[in-house]
Amino acid sequence: MFALGFFLLAGLLCQSLGQYDYYEEYYFPSAPMEAVSSPICAQECECPLHFPTAMYCNERNLKFIPIVPSGIKYLYLQNNLIEEIKTGVFDNATDLRWLVLDNNNITSNKIQAGTIEKLSKLEKLLFSNNKLTKPPGPLSKSLDELKLIGNQLSSFPANTLSGMENLTTIQLSQNKLTTESITGAFKGLKSLVLLDVSENKLKKLPSGVPPSLLMLYADNNDIDSIPNGYLAKLPVLQYLRVSHNKLVNSGIPAGVFNVSSLLELDLSFNKLKSIPEINESLEHLYLQVNEINKFDLTNICKFSSPVNYSRLKTLRLDGNNITHSSMPDDTANCLRQASEIIFD
Repeated sequence: MFALGFFLLAGLLCQSLGQYDYYEEYYFPSAPMEAVSSPICAQECECPLHFPTAMYCNERNLKFIPIVPSGIKYLYLQNNLIEEIKTGVFDNATDLRWLVLDNNNITSNKIQAGTIEKLSKLEKLLFSNNKLTKPPGPLSKSLDELKLIGNQLSSFPANTLSGMENLTTIQLSQNKLTTESITGAFKGLKSLVLLDVSENKLKKLPSGVPPSLLMLYADNNDIDSIPNGYLAKLPVLQYLRVSHNKLVNSGIPAGVFNVSSLLELDLSFNKLKSIPEINESLEHLYLQVNEINKFDLTNICKFSSPVNYSRLKTLRLDGNNITHSSMPDDTANCLRQASEIIFD
């Protein structure tokens, strides 16, 4: 499983570096081309002899989940026509670690009670691009990754993830979640590293997120303000993306982004009229397509000296009301590490 784990990690890192593509799909390897499959395998699927704990049922126009035999740990069911999860299909799958159900037609009311709950060793549940209106569950306490992108989620009960201390990644983008519907949903998740709530209906950043968070993505919502002290409660946060929202300067408290842990801040496609105050440790700042009309250097560097300067490498200001000539004389001193400053 080294190769599989490597590609999953690479996919996560790709989402956190530089200006980015939003929703890179994980790399799912196809079943190796073997003439013979393991005798325990469901006849609709393939179980390679050299990797007998994996069952590949993806891309076979399946309308149902076949009975999963004992000993299977990795089950690939993506890209089918599955509409329901019937009672009994996982009764023998007591060792299942990965369950991949992306790109099917499963609705919440067609998941029979107790089916997923039986999977006590499940570590990854990838359930994107289905027709879920609420998260499946109860879920295994051993889960470390939950991916529910592109469903129709409008509710996320506060106790859904209760006790999941191993959970590191939650991806809930492209749903219908509101600020109220996720209140309290992420409390107590001691290992959470990535939370993606982009493309929902949020008016505020999610509350109660754990201090372990490294990446918070909330692009394409209706957020108009940042709570005072919000980032101070996230001492290791490195990547914050709030592009394509309704942020205005009056909704950004003084110094709210001035935290030393932050490496990337994306506030592009909002309604800001000035550059917000940032910390000198920030490396990538995206402010394109706002209404900025002044280059306020003091919000980037309080003062410049041989040892006091901004670590910014990227600064995007294109699509605003300023040009290169708007930069103060001391800009080169402050932004001595910048390799990319874009105005148009």
